[in-house]
Amino acid sequence: MKEIIKRFWPYIKEYKFYYMLVIFGGILIGISTVASAQIMKPLMDDMFIAKKKEMLYLIPLGLIAIYATKAVGKYIQTIFMEYIGQSIVTRFRELLLSHIIAQDMAFLYVNRSGELISRVTNDIGRIQTFVANILPDLFRDILTIIALVSYIIYLSPMLSFYTLIVLPLAIVPLMSIARKLKKYSHRSQEKNADIVTRLTEVFNNSEIIKANDTQAFELKRFSVQNWHFFKINMKTVYVGALVPPLMEMLGVSGLAAVIYVGGKEVFEGRMSVGEFTAFITAVGLVFEPIRKLSGTYAKIQDAIAASERVFELLDTKPSIRDGKKHLSEDITKIEFEKVSLLYEGLYALQNINLTIYNGEKIALVGDSGGGKSTFISMLLRFYDSDEGCIKINDTDIKEYTISSLKHHISLVSQRVYIFQDSLAANVAYGEEDIDEERVIEALRLADAYDFAMALEEGIQTIMSEAGSNLSGGQRQRISIARAIYKHASLLLFDEATSALDNESEKRIQKALDEYTKDKITITIAHRLTTIEHADRILVLQKGKIVSSGSHQELLQNSEVYQRLAGTFVK
Repeated sequence: MKEIIKRFWPYIKEYKFYYMLVIFGGILIGISTVASAQIMKPLMDDMFIAKKKEMLYLIPLGLIAIYATKAVGKYIQTIFMEYIGQSIVTRFRELLLSHIIAQDMAFLYVNRSGELISRVTNDIGRIQTFVANILPDLFRDILTIIALVSYIIYLSPMLSFYTLIVLPLAIVPLMSIARKLKKYSHRSQEKNADIVTRLTEVFNNSEIIKANDTQAFELKRFSVQNWHFFKINMKTVYVGALVPPLMEMLGVSGLAAVIYVGGKEVFEGRMSVGEFTAFITAVGLVFEPIRKLSGTYAKIQDAIAASERVFELLDTKPSIRDGKKHLSEDITKIEFEKVSLLYEGLYALQNINLTIYNGEKIALVGDSGGGKSTFISMLLRFYDSDEGCIKINDTDIKEYTISSLKHHISLVSQRVYIFQDSLAANVAYGEEDIDEERVIEALRLADAYDFAMALEEGIQTIMSEAGSNLSGGQRQRISIARAIYKHASLLLFDEATSALDNESEKRIQKALDEYTKDKITITIAHRLTTIEHADRILVLQKGKIVSSGSHQELLQNSEVYQRLAGTFVK
C-alpha cells in the first residue's frame, strides 16, 4: 500500500487545493457526526427528564442544522474526490497507452493484445473505482472515526477503553484476509486478460469461424476460461465476505461490555442518562464507519493488485533507444554492414552486407522464414541488430530520432490496416490538416480513384471497422495510396499487391515506376511480374543473402532462384 501511494504521489500532489476542500468537507462531516451524538445528552436529560419546554424547538432545529451541515460536507467531499480520482485515472489511461505504443515491436509481438487491452481498461477501471469511489469513502470514514473516537474518550476515558480494545483484535485477521484477497485479485485480473484476449481473437477471426462452422468450438473454449474466472472471483467473495461479520462480532462484543460497565455507572450515579445515551450513540456511530472501512479495506487490495500490474507495465523500458540526430534530408543511401539479428536463439538475419542507392528498385525473394520481412523491419527499427550496423546517408540508423527516420519511410505491409475514419483520413493517416488534392493524386497513382469517387460520399465516406465495406483489392489500393501520399524517399512494399488482379497490378506498377524513379524502393513479392523489372533481386535463405542480381542473371546463375521462379505466380 505504501509503495503504491508513493507511486501515485507525484500525480496526487498536483491537486493540493482540491484536497484542502476535501478535508474541509470531511471536517464538516466529522463535526456533524459528533454533534448528532452530543445532541442525545440534552434530548434525554433536558427534554425527557427535566422536561424543559424550549427543548421541543431547539432539539429538532439542532438536528436539521446538524444534518444540513453533514449533507454539505458530503457533497463537497464527494464532488472534489470524484474530480481528483477521475482526473488522475484519465491521465493514467493516456499515460499507459502512450507507454505501450512507445514500446518496440518485440514487446508488442510477445504481449497479447487482449492482455494489453485489459491493462488499459480493466486494471485502470479498478484503479478508477478506488480513487473515484472507494477513496472518498475511505477519507470520510477515517475522519469520522477520528472525530468520534476523540469524542468518546472525552466523554469517558474509562468506558472508551472497553469500546476501543476490540480494534487491535481485528488487525491480525484483517491482515491475513488482505493477503489472500490481493493474491486472488491478481489471479482474477490475469484471467480477465485471458477472457479479453479470447474475445478479441473471436471478433478478429469471425470470418474463418463462420467459414468452418466452429462457433460451438469457440464458445466451448471461451466457456472454460469464463467459468475459471467465475471460480477465482467467488474465492475473492468467500474470503472478503468474512470481514463484515468478523468486525460486527468484535463490535458487538465491545458494545456489550460498554452497556454493562456504563449501566453500572448510571446506577451508581457517576453518569447521567443523557451522558450515557450520548456515549452509546457515539459508539454506535463509530462502529458503522469502522464496519464500512473493513469492507473498503478488502476492496483496496483489488486496487493495489491492479496498480501493481499497471506500474509493472509502466516500468518496462523499450529496448529500442531513440537517437538524437534529426534526419532532415531524403534517404539516398542505405548500407548493411555485417548485420546479424538473433531472434529466440536463431539468426533471423546473418552477416548481411549490402549497399542500396537512390533510385534503385530492390526486390527480396526467398522461402518463408528466410528473413525478408525482418530485413524491412530493421529499416523501420522494429528491431536493432545484434551485430554490425545499418547506415542511412552514411550515419548509423541508431543515431537518428525514430520520428524523423519514420518520416522518410512509407510501408505497405501484407496486412492492410484501415481505420474507422473517412477514406481521405485513411490515405492521409496521421495528418490533421488533410490535403484533398494530394489524396486524390495518391488515389489516382494507386488505381483507386474510380472506386473512391463512386462511393456515396466520395473520399469523405467513412470506412467500416477494418474496412469491411471495401473489397480486399480496394483496401490494398488505399494502403498503397497512403504510402504515396506520405511522399517518403524510401518505400517498403511487403506483398503490397497480393490482393490485386494482374491488370490492376500492371496499372499500379506503371504509375509507381514513374513515381519512384528518384526514391529507393524495396519490395517483397511472390509474383514474378512484381519483381522481374527490379534493378536487383536479393535471394534470402535462412537469414542470408545467397545470391543477388537481375532477373535474367539469377535465372542463369542461381539454382535457388530458378526453383523459386518456378513457384512464382505469373
